[in-house]
Amino acid sequence: MRPGTGKFNTAILTISDRGSRGEREDLSGPALKKILDDTGNFDIVREAIVSDEPDEIESVLIDWCDKERVALILTTGGTGFSPRDLAPEATSAVIERPAPGFAEAMRAESLKITPHAMISRAVSGIRKATLIINFPGSPKAARECLEVVLPALPHALEKLAGDPSDCGS
Repeated sequence: MRPGTGKFNTAILTISDRGSRGEREDLSGPALKKILDDTGNFDIVREAIVSDEPDEIESVLIDWCDKERVALILTTGGTGFSPRDLAPEATSAVIERPAPGFAEAMRAESLKITPHAMISRAVSGIRKATLIINFPGSPKAARECLEVVLPALPHALEKLAGDPSDCGS
């Protein structure tokens, strides 16, 4: 949580070869940002677009977790079956503890909308005190998936920050 704001420090990382080269305007990152801004619970402190290079993705994730100490990182893009879709591998390389429920919930709800949800390889997990969640690169799918996990995020982030209260009390 950002001191004095009551908001969770949040970062959005878009993973796109064409977007990182300026060949395509990213719409999924701004779509996620709008939803988070509308809640009033999140302070977007970092945004970036990187190519689908695992080393580049890992470097940004590590920096935002270890140095910037953001509470939440949402990645968008790179979660499908294309040979260059390596966001799950890069995320898995940096997390210390898996938190599979977020990705599982997104896939389960997305399957109600499209059978293509089965090809999502999104992962979610924790590095130090940061929760990282992979989202699809489609603005529509990213919005739908964020709406699925959004109700659980404040509680999850409070627990990750050390909230000692009992769950469900």
